[in-house]
Amino acid sequence: MTTSTPTRTATTQTAATAQTTAQTTARTATATQTATAPQIATASRQTTGRVDFAKAAPKAFKALISLDAAAREGLDAALVELVQIRSSQLNHCAYCLHMHTTDAHEAGESKERIALVGVWEEAGEAGFYTEKEQAALALTEAVTLLPGGVRDEVYERAARHFEERELAQLIALIFTINSWNRIAVTTRKVPGRN
Repeated sequence: MTTSTPTRTATTQTAATAQTTAQTTARTATATQTATAPQIATASRQTTGRVDFAKAAPKAFKALISLDAAAREGLDAALVELVQIRSSQLNHCAYCLHMHTTDAHEAGESKERIALVGVWEEAGEAGFYTEKEQAALALTEAVTLLPGGVRDEVYERAARHFEERELAQLIALIFTINSWNRIAVTTRKVPGRN
């Protein structure tokens, strides 16, 4: 059985990327603006016992939001979500995995493609992911796990499918989602909350 990736125009991609960035930013902003700082810090610690990163380090948090938005520029919105889902799976980040699977579904991604990201190589052979998406997912795994570095063949595979600027954006996206994963795992963000 094969499925095809929905074709999107550049305008639709940009709008979808902006919408996803806005959704992520809005979720965080809403959670932090609806209560006073002491209430948020107390509620966060009661839920997780850990620091509320957005409140405790607002400049770093805002800088990461800006980096996240910049990293997405020019990348296909579906690809962005696939990369973020795969990184979140590898980092065991339930909070980010919940967020990005929800965002992908809301953006029109198929249930099958979302469910099969963890086995993208096998699913790619069945036609669920394009060669370009598979190259991006291979690079995501290499950069996320860093098993002795990013092998030349993995990098070269991605370089065949992404022009230089787009490849740089992809690399930025991968290390940005890894940063988000590490913050959420370290602070024990609860899936579906905050």
